[in-house]
Amino acid sequence: MSFFACCTSQHRFHKKTLKKKIKSYHEGKPVPSIFANFSLKTDSSKRNFIEGEIEKLGRGNLTSQIFTYSELCFATRNFHPDYMIGEGGFGRVYKGFLKGTNQVVAVKQLNRNGFQGNREFIVEVLMLSLLHNPYLVNLVGYCADGDQRVLVYEYMVNGSLEDHLFDLPPDKKALDWSTRMKIAEGAARGLEYLHEVANPPVIYRDFKASNILLDEDFNPKLSDFGLAKLGPTGDKTHVSTRVMGTYGYCAPEYASTGQLTTKSDVYSFGVVLLEMITGRRVIDHMRPSGEQNLVTWAYPLLKDRRKFTLMADPLLEGRYPIRGLHQAIAIAAMCLQEDAELRPLISDVVTALNVLARKNVEWSDNNNNSNNSVERMILID
Repeated sequence: MSFFACCTSQHRFHKKTLKKKIKSYHEGKPVPSIFANFSLKTDSSKRNFIEGEIEKLGRGNLTSQIFTYSELCFATRNFHPDYMIGEGGFGRVYKGFLKGTNQVVAVKQLNRNGFQGNREFIVEVLMLSLLHNPYLVNLVGYCADGDQRVLVYEYMVNGSLEDHLFDLPPDKKALDWSTRMKIAEGAARGLEYLHEVANPPVIYRDFKASNILLDEDFNPKLSDFGLAKLGPTGDKTHVSTRVMGTYGYCAPEYASTGQLTTKSDVYSFGVVLLEMITGRRVIDHMRPSGEQNLVTWAYPLLKDRRKFTLMADPLLEGRYPIRGLHQAIAIAAMCLQEDAELRPLISDVVTALNVLARKNVEWSDNNNNSNNSVERMILID
């Protein structure tokens, strides 16, 4: 699998050159070649080479801090199970405390089960050291001691969006409508930065509820950039790559052909927005056979506005604006179109969601025949 970026001996950046490119990037100037001259060795026997290259890139060139493994053991009480706050396919996440900076952090220890983890590690360090936006999680630092691969992020006190949508315990309050729309807009703004501000553009490739983290005010930040990919540039329409990501969230054209575009992320966004509207998981084997796949279940309902209220999360208990529900479903429907060219740009999604996310908006629930352009753009036939 071809990931952008990490150096071959034939194409190593001089430190001053890399610093200059990073400075230009932070000033908003285009840096078309910042990752282009990197290529990752794929032979697992090159593990030591990768460790050395990460350390060279990290010292003085990247904005993130380098930690020793012993420092992170101290911060997490030797990665004690009581400190574990999450677990995914590529490792466990622990809550930690950095005594030197008096900072609470999230420490992700990658599984040591193959070269794929090393690739993701390198990509994430480079991505989050070069890309900075309020809607992307901040990478505090990393550790590459021996065969350890550890990432240290800012701590997001409210966990992930997934934690607040599904399988809620009886004492946990469900997210209200306005908070859901606020999270949707913020997550879309994160994608907008990657697609339309970053130069070259970045395709996130793993947009899902568990990768949207929430701070104390439920502001969202995208996390886990291990699968991120540089988007097409020049006259190219797509990048071709091995299909990666999470089942159910992948766009159909990417899943079938491996051809990846920013519109692939837009489809994934539509899936997550549908999860937020309905309170249903994208894949749920506990439901009846016809309802296990969220998009398949929703597809016929998207054709009939009279059935839109059937899609609302029961945990909302009817506390949502009818017109707002209709518009949110219309946005999701546009994002979920099978023809990628018909899906909107993520910046258009941000514009549409901005109205739904604003506080104190006076919705006219009696105006269900609104001529609003979002409502009229449901294109699923």
